[in-house]
Order: sequence, then structure tokens, then C-alpha cells
Amino acid sequence: QVQLAESGGGLVQAGGSLTLSCEASGSIFSIGTMGWYRQAPGQQRELVATMTRGSTTNYADSVKGRFTISRDLAKNTVYLQMNSLKPEDTAVYYCHSRNRQVESVVYWGQGTQVTVSS
Repeated sequence: QVQLAESGGGLVQAGGSLTLSCEASGSIFSIGTMGWYRQAPGQQRELVATMTRGSTTNYADSVKGRFTISRDLAKNTVYLQMNSLKPEDTAVYYCHSRNRQVESVVYWGQGTQVTVSS
């Protein structure tokens, strides 16, 4: 089992920045890819950014050039630096991890709210 604890959400004006953090605990050696998804009201959950243990990244087109994912393996933590925030970035952001050997095994954090005011 893996537990994921997010922090860093909040309210920010358009054009501002926020950094989200997600610390993993439990069976940390089983973790492969980690990343962030988000879900806006009335919308499906969507990928924001992911990073493999080998530091390969993947970003949604809507956040490329504005968001940066990073990962500290020693601290079992993944970060999401969000710059030039837009009102359409408003959503609950969820941390996500995938088992390195059995990719169908995934874990989710409880989510952290990000609200961008215009």
C-alpha cells in the first residue's frame, strides 16, 4: 500500500504561481511513475503531468510551458510548480502513483483545491 499526501493548494490570482507537493509513504519502493491529475467541477479527471523514476516527463498540452513537475526520490516527494495560472486551471489536483511492476496498481491522494481568480 502507498499513501499520498498533497499540500500547497490555495487561492491565487490569474498570472500567479503555486507549488503543490505530494509525499509518498508506505511501500515506497514499489512506486514507479508519479504525477498529477486534476478535476474541475462537472469535468472528468485529466492528466496534468507525470514523471517516471528515470525523470521522463509527460505534460498535458494545456500546461506545457507553464507547469513543471519534479521529483525528489530521497524524500519520496513529487512537486508541481505552476506558473502563469489561469482561471481554467481551477480544479482539485490529485497526486497519483503507479506500481513500478504492476502498472494497473495505482494510488491516489485525497486532492488539494487550486482556485485561480480572474
